[in-house]
Amino acid sequence: MFSSIAIVGSGAIGLYYGGRLAEHGHDVRFLLRGDFDAMKENGLRCTSIHGDFHLAHPQGFRSAAEIGPVDLVIVSWKATSNAMLAEVLPPLLHERTQVLTLQNGLGNCEAIAAITGADRVLGALCFVCINRLSPGVIDHSNGGRMAISEFAPGLPGRAAKIARIYAAAKVSTTVETSTEEAIWKKLIWNVPFNGLAIAEGGKTTDLLLADPQTVDEIRALMEEVVRAAAARGFPLDPALIDWNIERTRAMAAYRPSSLIDWQEGREVEIEAIWGEPLRRAHAAGIHLPHWENLLARIVQAC
Repeated sequence: MFSSIAIVGSGAIGLYYGGRLAEHGHDVRFLLRGDFDAMKENGLRCTSIHGDFHLAHPQGFRSAAEIGPVDLVIVSWKATSNAMLAEVLPPLLHERTQVLTLQNGLGNCEAIAAITGADRVLGALCFVCINRLSPGVIDHSNGGRMAISEFAPGLPGRAAKIARIYAAAKVSTTVETSTEEAIWKKLIWNVPFNGLAIAEGGKTTDLLLADPQTVDEIRALMEEVVRAAAARGFPLDPALIDWNIERTRAMAAYRPSSLIDWQEGREVEIEAIWGEPLRRAHAAGIHLPHWENLLARIVQAC
């Protein structure tokens, strides 16, 4: 099971979590676009709090057709690229291929399931600080835990199998019971920090936390995420609010991924992180004024 693995989305997340598997001997095939030539020449290099690694000759391919069918597809590109799933996924599938998404926000599993069938899909949340410094070069400065869950009933034990594979590759991994619940847990961080970093004009996490008024807004947004999750049937521990704030203080001057996209002129994952979760909260009958205001500010800034 999972003797061959394709990484779709070879940015910071894909290179790190794919690179860890390749470092430990797995057949990992990276779908590369602009970074193909640089990685072919220089390989993949990662500085990491959990141990640096360098892959001199990672398997890089320009197209999914060149990769061919694999046992496990890991989707790690931004949700803004999901329109290409219908083109990219089919050449990677055989009759038992499983698909794991590492993407932020809600709606990604559904987008994949529309192509593969829900029984092939798993979700994973990556609680990590990783930045791509240049083609094939990434820096892992904090965190790294992965939480894997089943989107719908599929092959028995597959989530636990992937967790064991990652654990052997120096990645702390847990198995969660619900994909959506796991996503709401991560939204406690993503909604305020990714959002306010943009809405406040390009502030890193240390600057956001240095302003007491902004910290109050962060807490208010986190409380609304907890309320939304509860309305959807996923009661989260309110202690996650303080835990997320304190762990963020240790990140120092960290640029959230949405801030990087915004500053570098790329499309921001507005729908997956703020839009779709807010719609689901509204459908559950709750009003979230801080979240609604933040979304309006992000849209205006973008």
